[in-house]
Amino acid sequence: MDIQFVLSSALLGFALAMDAFSVSLANGLNEPCMKLPKLLGIAGVFAAFQALMPMIGWVCVHTMVEKFTVFAGWIPYIALVLLCYIGGNMIYEGLRGDCDECLKVGLLALLGQGIATSIDALSVGFTISEYGVLDAVLASLIIAAVTFVVCTAGGFIGKSAGTKLAGKANILGGVILVAIGIKIFLDGVL
Repeated sequence: MDIQFVLSSALLGFALAMDAFSVSLANGLNEPCMKLPKLLGIAGVFAAFQALMPMIGWVCVHTMVEKFTVFAGWIPYIALVLLCYIGGNMIYEGLRGDCDECLKVGLLALLGQGIATSIDALSVGFTISEYGVLDAVLASLIIAAVTFVVCTAGGFIGKSAGTKLAGKANILGGVILVAIGIKIFLDGVL
């Protein structure tokens, strides 16, 4: 393992983590009373998905390339639907006016966010397809570590801003998720 491999994997992880960072920020906005273990758990879920997806892509390249190419066209649509659904629910809850309580990010919503923000990382499996299995796993672990740090920072920033924004934070968080979904969709389609 050389420094160039580590650096390129870390930079790739940073680029892939930007969507997850934004969603972590939105989650912090949505739940400003979130405790540290949950914040770290959310970052861990995003990190796990960001590690898993490139490995799934790598396996697809080495086993069933034709089937994956058909699926690749659906990635922007899946991300758009998942993030718009989750973001739309956050906006609805914010407009409903239940702002006295601390709204919590549920497990199903978190898993949907994890899939939606990491599904584009499947294509990373193509870029690392020349790696052996150990290098591919190591690159995925570096991507996960970077994602964890970036998402933890996003959660803290969101919590801080969410406390200041009070009842409007979940609306802003929902708008951010919908915007990310549209961005992923447009990037994938155009």
